[in-house]
Amino acid sequence: MIKAIFWDFDGVILDSMKIKGNGFVALFQNFNSKDVKNLEKYHYQNGGVSRFDKIKYFYNRVLKKNISEKEIINLANKFATIIKVRLFDKNNLIEDSLVFIKNNFKNYNFHIISGSEHNELNKLCQKLKIDKYFKSIAGSPTKKEVLIKTTIKKFNYKKNEILLIGDSFNDYEAAKKNNIKFRGYNNVNLKKYGNYIKKFNKIKL
Repeated sequence: MIKAIFWDFDGVILDSMKIKGNGFVALFQNFNSKDVKNLEKYHYQNGGVSRFDKIKYFYNRVLKKNISEKEIINLANKFATIIKVRLFDKNNLIEDSLVFIKNNFKNYNFHIISGSEHNELNKLCQKLKIDKYFKSIAGSPTKKEVLIKTTIKKFNYKKNEILLIGDSFNDYEAAKKNNIKFRGYNNVNLKKYGNYIKKFNKIKL
């Protein structure tokens, strides 16, 4: 029996993938367009990966250059400034999942575990007035699999009572590493990894 649901944020609760994709394009507008296209592709294929890791990927794997942690943080801060205004628009909330959350937050223990930057994520949830539905809200730069492990320990959950809902292979991997159940959503490529949520009004937990 499921008692706790861990929610990914981008692509599951907030339709923010395109906003962030455009943010990366703006951040690296002075770089070779082919290289930026490679980063864009990586971004859309890896929804659960943090901006810190995506910036590192861009330098290490695409540009074949080293980048310090300090430089990554500076670029992540610039990225946050670029996307800030558009992220705080309530119209970007995904109604399908939001209705389920509002109707069921008293029936389950809800937690957000996201690749979004931790402080920005908490401010965003407060601004969108959805923070009240969740027992905790946790984000990057801490890896998702670590956030899951920490949340399980903090709230003393049994692993067979937890479900993670995500829209990326990274979410699936994080659930698998922690030996908890996973449901894919908003990404048909995840159907091959087990039960898939087409619509929340038809979900059976």
